[in-house]
Amino acid sequence: MKNKKKMQNKKREYFKWTLILFILSFLLSATLNYISSYVSERLPVTISFILLFCIILLGIIFDIIGIATTAADEVPFHAMAAKKVKGAKVSVWLIKNASKVSSICNDVIGDICGILSGALSASIVFYIAKNSKANPILLSILLTAMVAAITISGKSIGKYFAIQKSNEIVKISGKVLGIFLKM
Repeated sequence: MKNKKKMQNKKREYFKWTLILFILSFLLSATLNYISSYVSERLPVTISFILLFCIILLGIIFDIIGIATTAADEVPFHAMAAKKVKGAKVSVWLIKNASKVSSICNDVIGDICGILSGALSASIVFYIAKNSKANPILLSILLTAMVAAITISGKSIGKYFAIQKSNEIVKISGKVLGIFLKM
């Protein structure tokens, strides 16, 4: 009886977490898509390329944070928290909630950045093709391949770095989040 109730609570908690992820994904995606669409329609194509690079970089950075959080060691952060080092309590919280943090960083933000970089790439191709005699199919292939190559190689390098420097990355993340969260 007790185990059945525990199982129901876990199931309820899982569905609640899934709903939170759905809402967060929807809101983040809509907001970032609006911003990138606004920029790509109204500003020069060079700004759109800069925004595209920033979106790719954002995906890579959050991938690094998600991996580092799962690889970090909690023990040194408890010692830092006892010494009242800024961000240490937040870092402990990040590590204790590594699966959720990783899910948000790697899946939610990472996937949104991937989708937005594809949409922004299409917008850039459309803009260039409309304003020049460039072949839109060739341009689309080249830009898509470039975005994929930068994203994949960036995340590959980032994963290595995240595992090697996990505690340092979590410490920095804790300090940055500590500005916004009071723990």
